Amino acid sequence: MALVKFDNVATNKYDVEVSVDAKTFNDACDKAYKKNVKKINVPGFRVGKAPRKIIEKMYGATVFYDDAIEAVYPKALSEAIEEAKLDVIAVEALEPVEANTEKGLVFKATCVTKPVVTVKDYKGIKATKTVKTIAAAEVNAEIDKMRERNGRMVTVEDRATKTGDTVNFDFTGAIDGEPFDGGEAENYTLKIGSGQFIPGFEEQMVGKKVGEEFDVKVTFPEEYHAEDLKGKEAVFTCNIHEIKATELPAADDEFAKDVSEFDTLKELKADVKAKLVKAQEQMMEVEVENQLLDTVVENMEGEIPEVMYEKRIDELARDFEYRLSSQGMNMDMYMQYTGMDQKAIREQFRPQAEKQVKTRLALEKIVELENIEPSEEDIEAEYNKLAERYKMEADKVKALVPVEELKKDLAVNKAIDFLKENAEIEEVKVKKTTAKKSTAKKSTKKEDTEDTTEETKEESAETATEEASDAE
Repeated sequence: MALVKFDNVATNKYDVEVSVDAKTFNDACDKAYKKNVKKINVPGFRVGKAPRKIIEKMYGATVFYDDAIEAVYPKALSEAIEEAKLDVIAVEALEPVEANTEKGLVFKATCVTKPVVTVKDYKGIKATKTVKTIAAAEVNAEIDKMRERNGRMVTVEDRATKTGDTVNFDFTGAIDGEPFDGGEAENYTLKIGSGQFIPGFEEQMVGKKVGEEFDVKVTFPEEYHAEDLKGKEAVFTCNIHEIKATELPAADDEFAKDVSEFDTLKELKADVKAKLVKAQEQMMEVEVENQLLDTVVENMEGEIPEVMYEKRIDELARDFEYRLSSQGMNMDMYMQYTGMDQKAIREQFRPQAEKQVKTRLALEKIVELENIEPSEEDIEAEYNKLAERYKMEADKVKALVPVEELKKDLAVNKAIDFLKENAEIEEVKVKKTTAKKSTAKKSTKKEDTEDTTEETKEESAETATEEASDAE
């Protein structure tokens, strides 16, 4: 292989001309012959036994050139790019200039290179960090979620349906008095309020009793996946067989023992609050990072090749398709349900792809300007973290993840830390507003009264603490 020449033909675009010696090209043609000979019929020879020269005489001297070029160009181009010291991100076109077994191969590749960008004023960026106190009501809301997860279903016989109930029922749908495909089912289970059915259906099931036959009148949305049902009015005749409600456990010490390693509800609440505080802090840190990165991208200049956006869109689309498959759906089904085509889906990913590409380029530039490098300890720690995440041995992870790629990612993360360390971050406290007194009927249950009293005490204590802090 030899680099013949390379010319800058446009911004971020080079024509690279490469030569491959005659022996290498001839050997590639011979491999192409051996690969294809069994598929070529030559009169007078058994299938797969015709000599290469006979086939070339019969079909032309260039019969194996395409396969040979395909075999030799990747290595040859890679070496030429390295010699030219080009940071190539895509090969846009490839064309032979000359090819024969006596002189070898000369080809030209149009290569897109990574753009050169500039980033200004990335130190001293101003950002706002919101500091919010976790209220007792938020802790109690988490406790309520835990109660719901540990609730049990009980059959209801003495009342009509409510939002949140789970019903077992039959339904038969009709449009203009005529049944339609997929419009009926028996013993169907639905949680009222889940949003599983089209708008308006579940709301009309509230207040109905077991054995009561009733009609639900709805209109299919204009964007409904079935073409023949879009915008159509339909009537569903329904009959409920069973109503079930979720019975929640009381929020007390016994509940805390059942669902956690704590002995008291007070300890469980303290743990829940600590986790909420940590999650809140992480969320606020992400908000600060986003503000800083948005400013860095605004201050970046450079012409970015379209192929970088397209490649990132490809990656996002593949990730999305993988997530769909994990939910038992594929892209064809998704397009059918949403009425979107491949182009529309790709356009959805474009803003995200553009932002991610620009952000990465800006951070890589800061890495370069500030000579940011991860230490050996950082690299080893990251490999161990990946090994733990994927339940693999660290050596296997090292074999799968090239160290140079890992170093680039770590350096980019360090660039984000650099931005935060050199930013002007103003903390803004969000004052918690005490919840208004409920006008609901007072509870007669002892545990409910105690819980409300405890919440009021916690709210009052937190408010007093905040006021004292503000006064300081």
